[in-house]
Amino acid sequence: MTQSQSKLFFITGVSSGFGRAITEAALAAGHRVVGTVRNEADLAEFNRLSPGRAIGKILDVTDTAAIAPTVAAIESEIGAIDILINNAGYGHEGILEESSLEDIRRQFEVNVFGAVAMIQAVLPAMRSRRSGHIINITSMGGITTFPGVGVYHGSKFALEGISEALGKEVKALGIHVSAVEPGSFRTDWAGRSLVRTERKVSDYDAVFDPLRKRRQEISGKQPGNPVKAANAILQLVAAPNPPAHLLLGLDAFTLVSEKLNALQAEIAAWKDVSLSTDYD
Repeated sequence: MTQSQSKLFFITGVSSGFGRAITEAALAAGHRVVGTVRNEADLAEFNRLSPGRAIGKILDVTDTAAIAPTVAAIESEIGAIDILINNAGYGHEGILEESSLEDIRRQFEVNVFGAVAMIQAVLPAMRSRRSGHIINITSMGGITTFPGVGVYHGSKFALEGISEALGKEVKALGIHVSAVEPGSFRTDWAGRSLVRTERKVSDYDAVFDPLRKRRQEISGKQPGNPVKAANAILQLVAAPNPPAHLLLGLDAFTLVSEKLNALQAEIAAWKDVSLSTDYD
C-alpha cells in the first residue's frame, strides 16, 4: 500500500472486541489508527501495537465537551481523519419495567449521544475535503428485537435511524455513512460489557429467564469471528459505493430477514386500515 492509499482511521473503544480487531486489521493493511481508550495502561498497550501508526487517545465518549478538541488535535497533529468508526458502546439487559431511568439515560449517553458527538466533530473537515466515511457499529438488535434488552434495542434503533438519515444528508458532499449490524460475535458484549438489572417482578420470568440463561451460556462461544468481521469492515471501507447497512453473521442475516418478512406481512394484513385514514 502506498502512502497515498493509506487512510487514517479514528476508532472509539479499541481496548478489546470489535475495536481491537478492526484496529489490528487496519494496521496489517498499512493504515494508521487513532483509537480511544479509557486509562493510561490501555493507552500504553495500544501505542505498542505499532509505534507511530497506532496512536491512542484517552477519551470517554460521554465527555462530549472533550470530543471536538480531541478531533481538532488529531486533524492538526496527526492528519486528516478518513474513516470514523463509532464502536464504543455496551449492552443493557433488563425488563423495561425494572430498568431505572438513570440506567436508560446512561445507555443512550454512550450508545447514541457519544456517537453523535463524534460525528458532529468530524463532519466539518470531511465536508471541506468532500470525502470521508462514517461507520456506526450498531447491531442486528438495531433492526430486530428480543425481550429483556429493549433499552439496548432502543439505543441501537436510534443510531440506525440517525445513520440512515445522515447518509442522505451528506451523500452529495462525498461522505459515506454505513451502519454495521453484527449478530452474536465472540466479544465481551455478553460479559463485562453487559450491564444486567436486578430482577424483581416474577411475572416476566417465563419470557425473560430463558433468554438471560442462553446469553450467559453462549458468552465466549458465539459463532461470529471478530477477525472476519474486521476484514469485512475493511472491504466496506474500500468499496467505491458502500452500503447504508451491512449485516454481519448468519444469525444477523437470518433473524433480520425474518423480521422484515414478518413486518411486510403485518403491513399487508392491515393495509385497508392504513389506507382508510386519509381525507376522501
